[in-house]
Amino acid sequence: MGDWFLFPLRVRYQETDKMAVVYHTNYITWFEIGRTEWIRQAGFSYRDIEERGLLLPVVNVEASYAQPARYDDWVTVCTRVAQLSKVRIQFEYRVVRKEEAGIETPAPSYSSELPEGTLLASGSTTHGWINEKWKVVGLDRAAPDIYDVLRSRAGLTPD
Repeated sequence: MGDWFLFPLRVRYQETDKMAVVYHTNYITWFEIGRTEWIRQAGFSYRDIEERGLLLPVVNVEASYAQPARYDDWVTVCTRVAQLSKVRIQFEYRVVRKEEAGIETPAPSYSSELPEGTLLASGSTTHGWINEKWKVVGLDRAAPDIYDVLRSRAGLTPD
């Protein structure tokens, strides 16, 4: 597997619930942020993919919660590709709280290791490549350039 893409964000007040912790569905939103930014760092965006007539719906999502995040915490959404085939891609996520964070926003980065801190949540999303008619497509044929970049960024060898 390839390196983790680390995307820092600060917990906003609106993301917390009456228990003063981040509401559970917001972690799924953070997974999406990590995924879209991972793709953007690979050199293209969801918009680029969609303009080529390809869609990438979520077909499965999993999340496990270990510790709560709270308002104003710095968390890092860690994202990498766990599996890639011609018709599916699975992303893996970890959300880690940095215990001693300053006020400056850390920059997104890549790392072979997870950042130091408390593991808050982990999960995955699985997506299928389809066209605008909702028919399964092989990414290797529909967009070989994107397929090759994804394989390379995921640390996979060519077919």
